[in-house]
Amino acid sequence: MHIVIMGCGRVGSALAQNLEQQGHTVAVVDQDPTAFRRLGSSFGGRRVTGVGFDQDTLREAGIEEAGAFAAVSSGDNSNIIAARVAREMFGIENVAARIYDPRRAEVYQRLGIPTVATVRWTADQMLRRLLPSGAEPLWRDPTGGVQLAEVHTSTAWVGHKISRIQDETGVRVAFLTRLGEAVLPTSQTVLQEGDLVHVMMRTDEVDKVEAAFAKGPEEEGGH
Repeated sequence: MHIVIMGCGRVGSALAQNLEQQGHTVAVVDQDPTAFRRLGSSFGGRRVTGVGFDQDTLREAGIEEAGAFAAVSSGDNSNIIAARVAREMFGIENVAARIYDPRRAEVYQRLGIPTVATVRWTADQMLRRLLPSGAEPLWRDPTGGVQLAEVHTSTAWVGHKISRIQDETGVRVAFLTRLGEAVLPTSQTVLQEGDLVHVMMRTDEVDKVEAAFAKGPEEEGGH
């Protein structure tokens, strides 16, 4: 797929490199030509200097053959205008805009523009570290009966196998975040200090699961 990204800051450049590594073709648009230095010499995509919501600039970036568009510049207004131009003028279905103001983000969601509210996401992440009790749902199935969530895990579980954690808490461990990387565990994987645990569980069992993770493993021979 060809993907156009507006904004070559830290997010835009990381996104461009990641997408290219996955085999997509990428064009990055930025008003500041020096911003493209962040892409590095190995980046093989297009670097287009210009305003990301200008139609001619977008055409130069290959918007007409693009399958997706990401607006991740530092300006909310620019991002949302560019996202709307990509969707409404060029018919791009997969469009996302980064928005700093969470109140605006909600408005644009209602307009059908998927938004990533940077401040809210960061605040949520911080709250989950500061107030670790309480599973924060990352995904729910359409019925709301099952959810994927990160759960606060007592350090007493460190050194124990995932299989034991699953047996005693009654959940399925979907993945771990270890040193910033996602890890798909096997039953033999051992929990390490600092691991973040993401589990699939029934929504009506959240309190019970949280309590089990916070308590730690049963004593050997205990029930």
